[in-house]
Amino acid sequence: MPRLHSKREERQQALLQYLKEHPFATDEELAEKFKVSIPTIRLDRLALGIPEVRERVMILAKEARARMRGITEEELVGELIDLQPGRMGISILTVRPEMLVKPGGACRGYYLFAQANSLALATVGREMVLTSSARVRYRRPVYEGEKVMARALVKVQRGNTFLVSVHSRVDAELVFKGQFVIIAPEPEDDQGGVTC
Repeated sequence: MPRLHSKREERQQALLQYLKEHPFATDEELAEKFKVSIPTIRLDRLALGIPEVRERVMILAKEARARMRGITEEELVGELIDLQPGRMGISILTVRPEMLVKPGGACRGYYLFAQANSLALATVGREMVLTSSARVRYRRPVYEGEKVMARALVKVQRGNTFLVSVHSRVDAELVFKGQFVIIAPEPEDDQGGVTC
C-alpha cells in the first residue's frame, strides 16, 4: 500500500506543477496527460484544493484586470486571463455568430487584430499607450465557437517604445501572429504639454 500512496503523491505534485504552467487545462486533458480517469483527477484536485478550470480562469481574470493599465475593460477585445505588466499577457476570444463574415463563414479579421492589438496595449502596462505600427499575418480562418487564445510578450523596450509579439492560437494551431510597436509617451512634459 505505501507504494500506491507514494504514486498518488507524486502524481499530485506533478499535477500542481503542470497546472502552474497550464492553468487552463480541463479535467479531461489532465486525465489524458496523467493516464488516469477523470474522477481520479477530480479527487486529486479536491485533495489539493485546486478549483475546476472555470473557477481558475475566473480567479486569473480578476487578478489580471486589477493589474491592467493604459486601456479600459471596454476597450479590451476578448477576456483578459493573465497579465504581467511589462512582460506578458493572455486573453481568450470566443467567436460568436455576429463576428462572422456571413452565417457559417469565417470570423472577420479585424476581431483577431483587435484582440491582439488591445492585448499588446494592456501588456505594456503604462498609463498612456498608443499603437505606432503593426505587422500582422493571418494563418488560417477562425470559425464560430472556436476559442482564440492570444499570448502577448514584450520582446524589446527602448525608452518609451515597446516591441510586443502576439501569437493567437486555436487549441495548439497558430491562426494569427503580429508584432506591434507600442509607444508609451509621458503624460506631460516640463512645459505642461503632452509629448508624443
